[in-house]
Amino acid sequence: MANQQKLQIFLIFHIYFHCLIIAQPDLLFSDCGLNGNYTQNSAYQSNLNTLLSSLSSNMDEYGFYNTSIGRNTDIVSAIVLCRGDVELQECRNCVNNTVHKLVRSCPEQKEAFGGYDDCMLQYTSRSIIGTSSNDPLLYMWDSGNASKPEEFNRELQKLVDRLRGEAANGDPLRKYATGSATDPNDQTIYALVQCTPDLSPQDCSDCLTNAYGAMATCPCNGNRCSRQIGPRCNFRYQSYRFFKQVAVQSHSPPPGRSAFAVKEDKSARIVIIIVVSTVATIILMLSTFVILMKMRKRKLMHKIQKFLQFDLSTIRAATDNFSSSNKLGEGGFGPVYKGVLSNGLEVAVKRLSVDSGQGDLEFKNEVLLVARLQHRNLVRLQGFCFDGTERLLVYEFVPNASLDQFLYDPDKRKQLNWEKRSKIIGGVAKGILYLHEDSRLRIIHRDLKASNVLLDAEMNPKISDFGMARLFTLDETQGSTTRIVGTYGYMAPEYAMHGQFSVKSDVFSFGVLVLEIISGQKNTCFRNGESVEDLLSNAWMNWREETTTNLIDPMLRGSSGMARDIMRCIHIALLCVQENISDRPTMAAVVLMLSSLSLNLPLPSGPAYYTHNDITSGISLTQEYNSRSSGPRELAKSKSISSSHNEASITELSPR
Repeated sequence: MANQQKLQIFLIFHIYFHCLIIAQPDLLFSDCGLNGNYTQNSAYQSNLNTLLSSLSSNMDEYGFYNTSIGRNTDIVSAIVLCRGDVELQECRNCVNNTVHKLVRSCPEQKEAFGGYDDCMLQYTSRSIIGTSSNDPLLYMWDSGNASKPEEFNRELQKLVDRLRGEAANGDPLRKYATGSATDPNDQTIYALVQCTPDLSPQDCSDCLTNAYGAMATCPCNGNRCSRQIGPRCNFRYQSYRFFKQVAVQSHSPPPGRSAFAVKEDKSARIVIIIVVSTVATIILMLSTFVILMKMRKRKLMHKIQKFLQFDLSTIRAATDNFSSSNKLGEGGFGPVYKGVLSNGLEVAVKRLSVDSGQGDLEFKNEVLLVARLQHRNLVRLQGFCFDGTERLLVYEFVPNASLDQFLYDPDKRKQLNWEKRSKIIGGVAKGILYLHEDSRLRIIHRDLKASNVLLDAEMNPKISDFGMARLFTLDETQGSTTRIVGTYGYMAPEYAMHGQFSVKSDVFSFGVLVLEIISGQKNTCFRNGESVEDLLSNAWMNWREETTTNLIDPMLRGSSGMARDIMRCIHIALLCVQENISDRPTMAAVVLMLSSLSLNLPLPSGPAYYTHNDITSGISLTQEYNSRSSGPRELAKSKSISSSHNEASITELSPR
């Protein structure tokens, strides 16, 4: 039984990171530590699984991340660092492989350290954040000693000392330096040194000094090729060039606190001068930062315009002057046409209506966002056109149109067996996870719905329509607005009612979408026999009464061997639409839950649902908000319907 549980743990990470075990080479180095073992199904193991599953997606662009979760005896800390010349995607692949191999190499052990040429990873049951401990320090060397070891070591030390200063005092976001020197035999020595960027310059220098000093007791002393590897710093030297050249970037480190320290014997005048000078400096720095960010955004827009902008005449020719025969559908902001460019490439052209509600800001927002997004489950932007009143977005052509055209059509829905629906659910989850965690900026879509999920020739989902998306920096968790945009039925209540949005708003929309995919019906007009009910209300009622199979599309009820998967997806969807924001899982947790049947799911609490009588295709947000203000009884009596085109609502509100 224990072996089976170990295999299940490994399979979780195998599925989550999309790696084949046979493609993963053995670890170059590893150490399992002496910090004891954890027990199966313990809180420590759960924390470890959660932490390891998110390491690669949380790393910064320089390949570094450290974090800690849990409390007391269940705390798990981890630190990852990629070599300074490794590209981010290669870095993530390396970390994913290390996670797989290290868990297998050190089963049930609370501490492990290992990696490859490109990256290293340490996890442990002790806190490592804020410390500079470089244990364990591992050695590796090749055969072949220097012919003049003393002179060789002297030249090597000069090289390492120089690089140590460059790494410690250079780029604060990537404490990394490479260089070369000539040994006594006129042969080149190539060396690399690196520290984790959270170390201070002094700690980095001390760490490298200690690592190099430890060579005196190493059998590698006097060897022509060697490396010392620790979780906080490392260095390596070879007789051949083993690193790539990295452009040196200049980053101004944050000002030190010592400028604010004032001795008690200083006069009040000096204190005032220091404080005023400091405040003025900060204001100047902030103003400069804002100006630079605006300039950077303008430069980015200019680059995008240069490489992606189409002439209006080109688009007219591709779409046969927007012929009705080429019209693919009508979106919330205008029609979409199929086009064929002069090079034969098929495209989908989104033509924004003059009165669509999407202004220049939303248009530029969508261009800036989508142009920088690269993921198999996001629609790819081919270009755009901005000419007078014409605003056009040119996307890759997706032959099977949108999910709603299959899901809500009695005939086309037959093509969506459970295997395809499951693939769509999983693909959408991975696309939203990319927006939330794997992009440099956290992106909230804010309008996730069936009509914004396109299907390619193999029925793979591609999320589209980023006109309503909002950008967060990675340390932001939520925002608010007085302009409520999106589609009724998919909006989280805290957003629809109060203008508060976060990644959990998209999680709510995803939960609604999953219930629609499983039931084959719209959230706002779910039919239960002769009556029309709210989908979330119906799902929750069936869950409580243990009659959840009533929610499943009749076309799926005969799916052999799929009942467990379908019921699990309903369970996950109900977790996503819970009223309490903090109870909803993150998309990282959702992807993990979808990937593994072995993970135990918590019980959901009540969903954020609205029970209506006589619900049709949509209710205006203004009416919904006013009804809420009158109380649930008045809401139940309300029958005044205000449908929005294509279920899209853009309503100006003043949330409480």
